[in-house]
Amino acid sequence: MPRRFPVRRVLCVLPLLLVAVVAVRHRSVLAEGFGHLATARWPWLLAAAGATCLTWVAAACTRQGAVVERLPRRRLLATQFAAGAANHLLPTGLGASAVNLRFMTVCGLPLARSSAALALYLLAESVGRVALLGALLIAFPGALRLGTLLPEGAAGPLLVVAGAVPAVAAGVLALVPRLRAAVASFLRTALGEARSVHGRPARALALWGGALAFPALQASALVLVGRSLGLPVPAAHMAVAYLAATVAVALVPTPGGIGSVEAALVVALVAAGGPPAVATAVVLAFRLLTVWLPLLPGALTLAALVRMRVI
Repeated sequence: MPRRFPVRRVLCVLPLLLVAVVAVRHRSVLAEGFGHLATARWPWLLAAAGATCLTWVAAACTRQGAVVERLPRRRLLATQFAAGAANHLLPTGLGASAVNLRFMTVCGLPLARSSAALALYLLAESVGRVALLGALLIAFPGALRLGTLLPEGAAGPLLVVAGAVPAVAAGVLALVPRLRAAVASFLRTALGEARSVHGRPARALALWGGALAFPALQASALVLVGRSLGLPVPAAHMAVAYLAATVAVALVPTPGGIGSVEAALVVALVAAGGPPAVATAVVLAFRLLTVWLPLLPGALTLAALVRMRVI
């Protein structure tokens, strides 16, 4: 009798192998980031590390707020830590989404409702990030020089793409009845899930409070790293630069935004008034602290959760 392929063992080892591959590919960035951390002021870095840890708590709150059923708290928090690693090993959003979708189905939620909760989470996170950016831009209108941030002539193509994507999607739905029926069924499930969640004030508070806290904590971590390296940019301007950069690269299909986020952050910090050399050092140190250092323990947690059949 042929032996079964050890799928679970492979899934336990795969995250560690991916971490090794990504680390080797970006070894020069890692070395430079560690060099900048060595010259930073440690009290600010420790505060930035604390803000980074709180982002996983905020993500767990938002995930819980997206479903009516109570999820196991410790496993939910561990899953968010593992999902962060998965998100930096796969194209943007896919890793974390796959981990959380599997976690919810293991917890007993039907696949349709789990997918609806995932969509609600992504919507809340996007709305929270854009709303926070808009509020900061209203409060600090001079925080970012958009003329410096956007390349000359880029506004026109961006508007064309923004208009073309929904038009193409509408055309595809009109021409493919089965797809249209599947999308309509999913939307009915998603709207029903959203009504149920917002019918419970505690769930709605967790959903939207976490959705606002998550990007605020991420921006705070960048501000604290900037302070540790002496970046001469006001804290609010750094926060605006971070939110603008992450919104701009949200649709770039790179693992965890690796590469695209760094470039956009440097441009945004320079547009906010920072010297290019210091802005580059801050971005490298920030990404090392928030992405690279948690990557290995996150991958180990992911492997452990797979082995324990939590996901």
